[in-house]
Amino acid sequence: MPSAAPRPCAQPGCPALVTSGARCEKHTKVVARQADEQRGSSTERGYGYKWQQASKGFLRRHPLCQCPDCLEGERRLLVATVVDHTIPPRLGEAQKSCDPERIAAALELFWDRNNWQAMSKPCHDHKTATQDGGFSGH
Repeated sequence: MPSAAPRPCAQPGCPALVTSGARCEKHTKVVARQADEQRGSSTERGYGYKWQQASKGFLRRHPLCQCPDCLEGERRLLVATVVDHTIPPRLGEAQKSCDPERIAAALELFWDRNNWQAMSKPCHDHKTATQDGGFSGH
């Protein structure tokens, strides 16, 4: 199969040519860093000390990955290191909205242990990138 013709980097003024993606390696990193800076700290997104303690306890009780591929599909035995919200609570988005009802609903979903699943980091990263809209609001 022939490869795609190189095209200019999407960053205005950049002379680099790219064959995959929209930006050259340099500008891809710049855009990612800017997104991380706007995202806020883990504590600002609700993942402070209380969450850290609760998630550590959850992982002690659920030491293996509970993603569908590990449980059903491929029957893998991977160590769980992340507690995932099955349905993303979008707490950061709710807090930015300043809507008390939306914040209360997001907090309820955030702390609902029936909405938690233990996952390995690779499985969690895959789920977040493919199902939860990337890392932008999680």
